[in-house]
Amino acid sequence: MVSLNQPRVAFGVFVLSLLAACSDEPGAPSLSFEEQLQEQLINAQAGDVIEIPAGVHEITRGLSLNVSGVTIKGAGMDRSILSFKNQSQGAEGLLVSADDFTIEDLAIEDTVGDALKINDSENVTIRRVRTEWTGGALTSNGSYGIYPVQSRRVLIDGAVAIGASDAGIYVGQSTQIIVRNSRAEYNVAGIEIENSTFADVHDNLATNNSGGILVFDLPNLPVQGGRNTRVFDNRIVDNNTGNFAPEGNIVGTVPAGTGMMILANDNIEVFGNTFSGNNSANVLLMSYHITGLSIDDANYDPFPEAIYLHDNNFVGGGNAPDSEPLALLQQATGQPVPDIVWDGTLVPGRMPQQILCLMNNGAARFANLDAGNGFAAPSFDASPHSCTLPSLSVITLGETD
Repeated sequence: MVSLNQPRVAFGVFVLSLLAACSDEPGAPSLSFEEQLQEQLINAQAGDVIEIPAGVHEITRGLSLNVSGVTIKGAGMDRSILSFKNQSQGAEGLLVSADDFTIEDLAIEDTVGDALKINDSENVTIRRVRTEWTGGALTSNGSYGIYPVQSRRVLIDGAVAIGASDAGIYVGQSTQIIVRNSRAEYNVAGIEIENSTFADVHDNLATNNSGGILVFDLPNLPVQGGRNTRVFDNRIVDNNTGNFAPEGNIVGTVPAGTGMMILANDNIEVFGNTFSGNNSANVLLMSYHITGLSIDDANYDPFPEAIYLHDNNFVGGGNAPDSEPLALLQQATGQPVPDIVWDGTLVPGRMPQQILCLMNNGAARFANLDAGNGFAAPSFDASPHSCTLPSLSVITLGETD
């Protein structure tokens, strides 16, 4: 095990980190914690475990790792803290481009940009890691807390993400994903699965975000065709923080008070969740057209299809919508916005039941906004969606899980 408090011998040669308090030269300066950590990451080899001891450790420059098979391990997410409050260099806190990577039991705070970015990696485990911007929900906060992108076989377990100006826990353009047992709070988007395939999101708490859980597919990205995501056994409650995303950011279109939003994604199964107190709507199902943004990507499919919501529990919500169409709906009916809202944009050649099936959601109320016809004739009839779809497969990651 490689510790920041001990030098490491590799292939019989002392690595540069030996300079820390162990030099033979009298008066040689010892390395700071930040310098020691940089050296550990630069000189890492497969199988190394880099320990982050308890304490608040000031880091001024972005860290990076590109060696596979390395573990970074702290003493606990509230004990081992990498603080980037005075960061002067780098776009991220920690950037990793390496396979078979594990990070656990530490916190990354107050980065200029993204806190923990994993890029183009396979077999990634993020366990009991906290990312946080400690000044509250500010537009100037970094975009993403935990941010694997274009990666394969990703496990996020027991994480905490607070204060991201885009998404607290985000997995994008990736495949074979599990996000579980985690808490996302005071982010614009709590948990977001974007342009990804084969994901399980379960046993999480999404609260006090602008939007609790998002499943999106967007144009003009190298990986498209998001599908096969299961969202189950989560608590998605009181996601009513004002949307503080920077101007022009796609999540800036998410109404504050959204429990879950599915945008242009296919084959999504949502079950066993508790939705409560989300002031715009508990569930929104939308085509990309609802954003009002143009589409200049000929390969992009803007419509959601094969969405199956069943056996969920809905309590309250819809009382103060942060969306003009939803507010007009509330004014017209004198009632809270229904629990499940579909924009009503029909996929050419598809029937409503091929887009959305609803089953066993208690007394949940439904609305079709009729957005494709300028919201002319909203409907509250859920009967065209009384149907079932095949259950999606369980995601397993083998040794990573």
